[in-house]
Amino acid sequence: MDGEDIALLRELHVSHYRFSLSWPRLLPTGVRADQVNEKGIKFYSEFIDALLRSNITPVVTLHHWDLPQPLQVKYGGWQNVSTADYFSDYANLCFEVFGDRVKHWVTFSDPRTMVEKGYETGYHAPGLKLRGTGLYRAAHHIIKAHAQAWHSYNSTWRGKQQGLVGISLNCDWGEPVDISNPKDVEAAERYLQFCLGWFANPIYAGDYPQVMKDRIGRKSAEQGLDTSRLPAFSLQEKRYVKGTSDFLGLGHFTTRYITERNYPSRQGPSYQNDRDLVELVDPNWPDLGSQWLYSVPWGFRRLLNFAQTQYGDPPIYVTENGASQKSHCTQLCDEWRIHYLKGYTNEMLKAIKDGVNIKGYTAWSLLDKFEWEKGYSDRYGFYYVEFNNRNKPRYPKASAQYYTKIITANGFPNPREVESWRLKALETCSINNQVLAAEPLLSHMQMVTEILVPTVCTLCVLIAAVLLMLLLRGQS
Repeated sequence: MDGEDIALLRELHVSHYRFSLSWPRLLPTGVRADQVNEKGIKFYSEFIDALLRSNITPVVTLHHWDLPQPLQVKYGGWQNVSTADYFSDYANLCFEVFGDRVKHWVTFSDPRTMVEKGYETGYHAPGLKLRGTGLYRAAHHIIKAHAQAWHSYNSTWRGKQQGLVGISLNCDWGEPVDISNPKDVEAAERYLQFCLGWFANPIYAGDYPQVMKDRIGRKSAEQGLDTSRLPAFSLQEKRYVKGTSDFLGLGHFTTRYITERNYPSRQGPSYQNDRDLVELVDPNWPDLGSQWLYSVPWGFRRLLNFAQTQYGDPPIYVTENGASQKSHCTQLCDEWRIHYLKGYTNEMLKAIKDGVNIKGYTAWSLLDKFEWEKGYSDRYGFYYVEFNNRNKPRYPKASAQYYTKIITANGFPNPREVESWRLKALETCSINNQVLAAEPLLSHMQMVTEILVPTVCTLCVLIAAVLLMLLLRGQS
């Protein structure tokens, strides 16, 4: 992010911007006592100041999956409870140096995916496949780390800084395949508890969901284990963790139909085995070209209402919601994303009318960017980034203009005007597409110029030197 990108935020008319600090960038070894990277502090401090000068509120995430490597090598990362202490020290550093200006803190972003892909499937760093054990242990320590950071802020910083500390949890909605079948209804509830309740229930109620404790405990016993693979909180820890969130951050992208399927315990421990369910999609749902993301707006409203009733009407900030590009499309006229935005924001507005205490909404994302194991192929941005160009130029997609209209109107005024937004956005993007289409030629001309001009200059100097030598020789 630079000044140009802050200008894009102003162009969108957003009120706030959510970004993540990099723990290894600020503390290269992960340990505050070892070394603090002052250049990293300076970079983020200047960025926060630039946002505030543009009247954009910074919403800052402390940890979005990038654990300092020395903590992984030396201690085993989130498999070791000591990592929670190091995280608390890191959080305190951030509160100390940025907290005078940052009033909205997110401790962890989507920790469920972090532990599932990092310690169960091995798709993400650290790439471990500790099936049915590693992810529960990592999650247990992350929940403790979150609670420690919240208590640190509450006891040391809240009085003078007056900020808020929460956590951001991602979950799709789970709808029963057959609403009249009690087993499907139970399976859908179980899906939500293993997804959202896994982290939210300890924070709001002091312990893991009962269905997780029962299922994992029973299957662990059937697998010949003396204790459950799901770690237990002590009574003191339950009291310590409960109530450690000033708001609930909620990330949501799509919906699944859920039906029950019993997996035999003899198949061995795994997260999938523990849940005893199957996720399905409706072939009629709009396919956005991604393997997992379908546009199902009504699921968003149901998830928001579920969170409200389940966790005692917490203030909710929607921290992630968006759609990636259709297959490998590089067109800027992303009409399908406009439909997605319209549908999902409208369902959120309905949830507000239902009484859900929604405080803010953040779309994912401003720019096309690195998307973990998908690399740069999945493009979620309002602005297209030409990664093959050294300068990484940004081009607004149609959805950027449409989103600006939603922000300015704070919703949808009337169908005719909303339709005019769509038509105008598509008209503008057609012009931008022509500019983007010319980009390879412009880049090639720039490259040729960068090579040709120095080469010609060098030849001129050489020719001048030869002529001078000949002239001097002739005079002698």
